[in-house]
Amino acid sequence: MKAKSESGGGYVRADQIDLKSLDEQLQRHLSRAWTMEKNKKEEEEAQRPTATRQDWEIDPSKLIIKSVIARGTFGTVHRGVYDGQDVAVKLLDWGEEGHRSEAEIASLRAAFTQEVAVWHKLDHPNVTKFIGATMGSSELQIQTENGQIGMPSNICCVIVEYCPGGALKSYLIKNRRRKLAFKVVVQLALDLARGLSYLHSQKIVHRDVKTENMLLDKTRTVKIADFGVARIEASNPNDMTGETGTLGYMAPEVLNGNPYNRKCDVYSFGICLWEIYCCDMPYPDLSFSEVTSAVVRQNLRPEIPRCCPSSLANVMKRCWDANPDKRPEMDELVSLLEAIDTSKGGGMIPHDQPQGCLCFRRYRGP
Repeated sequence: MKAKSESGGGYVRADQIDLKSLDEQLQRHLSRAWTMEKNKKEEEEAQRPTATRQDWEIDPSKLIIKSVIARGTFGTVHRGVYDGQDVAVKLLDWGEEGHRSEAEIASLRAAFTQEVAVWHKLDHPNVTKFIGATMGSSELQIQTENGQIGMPSNICCVIVEYCPGGALKSYLIKNRRRKLAFKVVVQLALDLARGLSYLHSQKIVHRDVKTENMLLDKTRTVKIADFGVARIEASNPNDMTGETGTLGYMAPEVLNGNPYNRKCDVYSFGICLWEIYCCDMPYPDLSFSEVTSAVVRQNLRPEIPRCCPSSLANVMKRCWDANPDKRPEMDELVSLLEAIDTSKGGGMIPHDQPQGCLCFRRYRGP
């Protein structure tokens, strides 16, 4: 049987057709078509009107990433420069490519976009200033001191102001032996209370209030960090465990798995207030399960030193009431702290002694 030839009206044998050659030609054709389509999309992207860009989106070409400041479960925090300004850059990683379904990634991206849109509009001296973010794409190139590197498409980049004073927790650890003057204690607590009061006024619940998440700027002003991203991270169902949250700061209703509201932040603030005053850790000798059980079932709370002025001790006790409805609102706590007279001294450092107070239950730390 012969097949008809295009040229001479005759036929060619089917078994003489070079299928491999045809396959290679088809592959080359498809490759050219794919490249042309990709180039067309890139041109369209480049010509996209800037008005369609979200107002919080950064220009990656203006970003330079430097050394790592911290590493966490969901990514790393770097020092950096954006458009000439010192910044902190958080690279969020939602898991390796292929390890999440498209629906999961879409859900995470939607939550991220929603949080970033809220964070971008916040403006308060005790909340870390949000500068911008990017959802990431396969074309994203981030400049580093060692050249350019590409970011996987599942990486999200968040840029905030850089706070050179570091975490409040580190500052308290440095002062564990000497303790802080009462005036400094109240000022740090006021900064935190004002920041949380502002967030609550904007209908934002932090949900992970701890001294580790509070930063100090060059004037030792406390600034709340990670309030939006922390909530996104905790909402990731693949990473939820019995220990989601931070040991020692979680309210009983959170530990118990019950519904909770902004009053869980008030409880955590009370623990932070104790920590600022004592420059120590709550429950250092207990495991997570022991703390969980004792806080919920035995009403365990940190021991307040005898030298603590009653005005401050009463604030702590009200904040960590087992009943969320009995805890004060953050704006009331701001008023209570503002009313405390710090001119007479008091607190952990007596006037006539250079060392810290000795009435604390037992001396701990280096």
